[in-house]
Amino acid sequence: MKKSLDALLADPRVWRGRQAPQGMRTLSSGYRALDAILPGGGWPRAGLTEIVVERWGTGELQMIVPLLRQLSDDGHDEAAARHGWIAWIAPPYVPYAPALATAGIDVARLLLVHAAIDSEALWAAEQALVSASCQIVLAWARNAAHRQLRRLQLAAEDEGVPCILFRPPDALRAASPAALKLYLGAGANGWLDVIKSRGGRPASLPLRDLFLHDGH
Repeated sequence: MKKSLDALLADPRVWRGRQAPQGMRTLSSGYRALDAILPGGGWPRAGLTEIVVERWGTGELQMIVPLLRQLSDDGHDEAAARHGWIAWIAPPYVPYAPALATAGIDVARLLLVHAAIDSEALWAAEQALVSASCQIVLAWARNAAHRQLRRLQLAAEDEGVPCILFRPPDALRAASPAALKLYLGAGANGWLDVIKSRGGRPASLPLRDLFLHDGH
C-alpha cells in the first residue's frame, strides 16, 4: 500500500499542498516576502495571473515593477532575448513613461492598446499572447466570463508567456481558471491575499511587509 502511495506522489501530474507542481517555471517577483508565499517562488512563467484590486492605485503596479525590470534585461532569459513587447491592454491610466524608465523598464518595448469595452480588451490580450511577439501581457477588465479567462490561461500556457489580468472587487468571488489569483486590499493597513495558487495554499501578507524589501 505504501509503495502504491509513494508511486502516486512521485507522479509529476499530482499537485501536493505547499509545493509547486513539478516542472512549473516561475519568475521572481523581486520581493522576498512575496516569493516566499508563491508556489515555486515567483510569478507563473507561463499562465494567467488574476489580481483583484480593491481600488486602482493601491500598489498593483509597484508590485509588478521588478518583474517588468527583469524582462527588460536582455540577459535574463530566452524570452527577454526576443526583445518582445511589454503589452498594456486597456489600463485605467496611461503609463507614465519617465517613471517606468527610472525604474529600469525599457519603455521602447511598451505597447499600449486602448479598448472601449471589456470584450475588446480581452480579445486584444489573447491576440497579444498568441502573437509570439510579447514578453508579458498586462490587461485590465471589469467583466470577464469564465470562458474568456480560460482562453487567456490556455493562450498564456501554450505560448509560454505570463499574462497578468487586473480585476475590480466584483471578481473576488468568481471562479477563475487562472494559475494564480490574488487580492490586493487598500487602506492604511493594506494587505495581499493569495486566493488561489497551483500547488500552494491560501496566504496573506501586509503590504508594509511586501514593499519593505526589494531584494533582487
